Amino acid sequence: MEKNVSSLITIFGATGDLSYRKLFPSIYNLFQKGYFEHSLAIIGIGLNEFTTDEFREKVKNAIQNNIENPKKIDAFLKLLFYKQQDVNSKDSYHELLKMSLELDDKFDLKGNRLFYLAMSPKFFGIVTNHLQESGLTNVKGYKRIIIEKPFGDDLKSAEKLNNQIRKSFKEEEIFRIDHYLGKEMIQNIERLRFGNTIFEPLWNNKYISNVQVTSSETLGIEDRGAYYESSGALKDMVQNHLLQMVSLLAMEPPISRKSSDIRKEKVQVLKSLKCFNPNEIKKNFVRGQYDGGRMNNEFVPAYRNEPNVDSQSNTETFVAGKIEIENSRWAGVPFYIRTGKRMKKKSIQIVIEFKKNPMHLYYSNCEQNAPNLLVLNVQPNEGFSLCVNGKKSNQNNEMQKVKLPYTMPIKDKMNTVDAYENLIYDALIGEQTNFTHWEELKHSWKFVDDIENVWKQEQPQFPNYTSGSYGPKESEKLLSEDGLNWWNNL
Repeated sequence: MEKNVSSLITIFGATGDLSYRKLFPSIYNLFQKGYFEHSLAIIGIGLNEFTTDEFREKVKNAIQNNIENPKKIDAFLKLLFYKQQDVNSKDSYHELLKMSLELDDKFDLKGNRLFYLAMSPKFFGIVTNHLQESGLTNVKGYKRIIIEKPFGDDLKSAEKLNNQIRKSFKEEEIFRIDHYLGKEMIQNIERLRFGNTIFEPLWNNKYISNVQVTSSETLGIEDRGAYYESSGALKDMVQNHLLQMVSLLAMEPPISRKSSDIRKEKVQVLKSLKCFNPNEIKKNFVRGQYDGGRMNNEFVPAYRNEPNVDSQSNTETFVAGKIEIENSRWAGVPFYIRTGKRMKKKSIQIVIEFKKNPMHLYYSNCEQNAPNLLVLNVQPNEGFSLCVNGKKSNQNNEMQKVKLPYTMPIKDKMNTVDAYENLIYDALIGEQTNFTHWEELKHSWKFVDDIENVWKQEQPQFPNYTSGSYGPKESEKLLSEDGLNWWNNL
């Protein structure tokens, strides 16, 4: 990382859970490592009637709960200020402008402003409009804005929201955050592919049988019932996180490491996703909803019995699907995606399964002809492994699977930054590689909308998988019909 960044960071929604758990600890970590050189000030905006001292105390507790050794916390808190504000009030932004100018002058921030909207998307257009009208976007330095998901509910609403924000910010000033893109092993995909000659020449339909992308959670929806009822796993996970991983795995080599060149290749992948007709969607995509069950010797309730959830809800908590990419590199290679709550284990994992060796000279039976696998473990145990075939230590020339693992050392894990820390720093220096471009968002929404429109036409048979399982049986069938299976125990 570079150093010596300067900025006034204004956080809308500063008293929310995301701000306390992720944003303030991440910004503090950057401060503690010396990336600001004291050219930093933070304005926290919320509806609560806090004084700045009261707010600093809450942020202090949040940082201490999330950071092991907060040595410079008192110095950091002196750079933190609070403003109670109703974001719908036009006049309040003039007060915010006055406060911003004073802090800019006091801390020599060079007119740089980063706005972070850690709030409901329904306020995004309102806030950006008022920021422009009040003069807060008229700056001597840079102006940038970070926006949390969900960015719209479908393509139409996303386009409307994007048009609103673009009245105040240019595309290169908009940072649509997807925290998966800040994870170390997700960022490692590009390095593994293009930095190793043993992989890139094989990264095509001649050698790869299929790709599997899984993001599973053991938790239920917890206190997010109201949000999840309006979203579901398809919009909450597939539209952003899973399709982003697919685009990184499938993209062509960029001509440079510039963010514009990398994002251009990701867009091409999303544009190449096969548009399925309704019958193909029914065949290639599975949805599910968890039932009650026992996990860790405790009974957990069904989704329909969770707080703020309709007792007859048809919201999906699980999605599995088969994606096809229509280009010369990937023709005939299925990309299977899977995500769900209340699953058997917590895991974010990518499995690249290579085609089996057609030579039968070395195999006494077909079971010994196991496919080679490249496995990327994003969470919980960051690392990757290569599964190959080798000889058993006997006189029968029998083969066995051999796993060549790399797990991130404990000392490196301790130094691994949180995804939000990575992404906030990228926004401060204007690096957009790990943020979602509008073109990416547009094509991913188009793909997801087609699935959603088909699902709306039929009533699903929910609940259809037990908590603590790998999801609905139809998910297994999705692969078995192609002569394949999910790799669950790698």
